[in-house]
Amino acid sequence: MTFWRNIARLAANRVDEAECPDCPAGLPGEDPAFSTAVTALGAKLAKADGRADGAEYDAFATVFQPDEGSERNVRRLYELARQTSLGFESYARRLAKRYRGCPQLLEDVLDGLFHIAGSDGAVTTDELDYLERVSDLFGLSRLTLRRLKATHIGAGANDPYVILGVLPDASDEDLRAEWKKQLSSAHPDRARARGLPEEFIAVAEAKAASINAAFDAAMAERRELRMAGAA
Repeated sequence: MTFWRNIARLAANRVDEAECPDCPAGLPGEDPAFSTAVTALGAKLAKADGRADGAEYDAFATVFQPDEGSERNVRRLYELARQTSLGFESYARRLAKRYRGCPQLLEDVLDGLFHIAGSDGAVTTDELDYLERVSDLFGLSRLTLRRLKATHIGAGANDPYVILGVLPDASDEDLRAEWKKQLSSAHPDRARARGLPEEFIAVAEAKAASINAAFDAAMAERRELRMAGAA
């Protein structure tokens, strides 16, 4: 297996010809431009917080898996690219243009970059700005980005999607169904019907209010994102 095929293996693990019919150069592992861009994005991410150390390269090698015979060449390319974070946008645009018909592949690449950013124990503000910009250039939805952020760096306890127990990019229908399910379970009338004390009813009322507020916040955010996308 060639180096370029190997380095693309993780990002392409769910991609085949049928899933990616618009890929301009066959599968990503057969496209050197894909692997060059992925290597550069990983390297420049390591420099985004102003420092770059071996932990990030180790994370890059774990995620994108260069074979042993090509390790030296990979390291040389990586070291060259990570001298500066400048220029990463051109690589992201190149990937977005070549693989616009395969958003799952682009999401996999971003997922791998999140892993690299967190390899030293924390994702800095500068790294997060970098990742958000790459996501925008890839054309991924803000809800997809939100899911990846929650997966890699967690979400706040007051995040509406945490309260509702759904992924940030769940469909409106799934979001609404979970809201109704949770609201039915937490409705104060259920507590009253079971003859529970007033303090339990107060807890149920607070929980129901939290569920309603979370649903309203999630739907408002989605409307705002759609309006921004249509502008």
